[in-house]
Amino acid sequence: MQRDVHIVGGGLAGTEAALLLAEAGVRVVLHEQKPERRSPAHKEDGLAELVCSNSLRSDNPENAIGMLHEELRRLGSPVLQQADLARVPAGDALAVDRVKFSGGLTARVREHPGIALSAQLAFYDAIAPIVTGESVDPSVAFAQSRYGKGDGADYLNLPLNREEYERFVEELLRGEKVKPHEFEEARYFEGCLPIEVMAERGRDVLAFGPMKPVGLQDPRTGARPHAVVQLRREDKAGTAWNLVGFQTRLTWPEQKRIFASCIPGLQKAEWVRLGQVHRNTFLNAPLTIDPRGFLKARPHVYCAGQITGVEGYVESAASGHIAARRVLARLHGHEFVPPPPTTAIGALLRHVTGEAHPPDYDYQPTNVVYALFPPLAERHKKNERKARMLARARRDLGAWLGTPPAPEKTWQSPELRS
Repeated sequence: MQRDVHIVGGGLAGTEAALLLAEAGVRVVLHEQKPERRSPAHKEDGLAELVCSNSLRSDNPENAIGMLHEELRRLGSPVLQQADLARVPAGDALAVDRVKFSGGLTARVREHPGIALSAQLAFYDAIAPIVTGESVDPSVAFAQSRYGKGDGADYLNLPLNREEYERFVEELLRGEKVKPHEFEEARYFEGCLPIEVMAERGRDVLAFGPMKPVGLQDPRTGARPHAVVQLRREDKAGTAWNLVGFQTRLTWPEQKRIFASCIPGLQKAEWVRLGQVHRNTFLNAPLTIDPRGFLKARPHVYCAGQITGVEGYVESAASGHIAARRVLARLHGHEFVPPPPTTAIGALLRHVTGEAHPPDYDYQPTNVVYALFPPLAERHKKNERKARMLARARRDLGAWLGTPPAPEKTWQSPELRS
């Protein structure tokens, strides 16, 4: 008799794994605490809820995350399939309508006859605020993407001159923050720092980070502003926009006060959601997880998602994809051969197993980045390196799958494709 595979957690990794296993004919029981209970960060009832941002980051395969997008599409990832269906304009980024994204995956899980949905170590991550589109001052905001990416005007920009920027930073530093409990150590994920933490590291850090104005021109002045606050749409209609990179631990009253008084165009802002900080848990994967993907202390338990030390929506989905393939191989009595470390999905496995790090490495969560990949066999000019790594990854993934490599072609965002 076939045994059920139980999956705990209906996030991106759990949803990806459940659908892959069910499509392969495996009976799945997916355990999810929502809607009976939610963490402080979750607001909706559906599966695969996007909490921090609606962006899955760059879709350009010459970036490490874009390469991971391409590989997951090639592997038939349900999460990437739904992301493409729920896409909203965002330059060269893959951003989605959160409701359509989660709703589509939830429907697939609920409607699949092979899935029964059962409703029954740390760092701090942060959430960016969302504002209604109609409350943004149109006399201040201008539509433009940095360097004209995407269709050239996928973002709204709120420009600040130097004096306005300096005042904003000063208020960030002075503003009241949510304090962690006495027993908690505030260790933040470096790839998603609260804006006030960035401001504490230097007055100009924000102007060279999420508020950088490069590739933008204020049509009112014809010049590049000193800094900008970029807004990315939450849906195609533009009824709601999130403040890009503005994850924060400011108290809610302070967010309303500082953003309205210091950011031009937000004086009458109506907030759909304000920013907050939430705690994520992760394992020291190289010590606790066997290279074959299961807990060393519990060989029947496979791990995936942020708990393994991968950070990011797509990275979590990728880890769920690999966990499902490992379970399938085990059920069929086969030895699972992991994808090559020269691929984006294989590079993530290098991180989780510790292969990419020295023995004394302080294991921390990470996005997929080129630092996780093995170096190229030959030296290349800096501007050629990413294209060479992409070509190598396409070739090696094709060999792993036993299919011809993906065609080498110049990437264009979906908005520019004919």
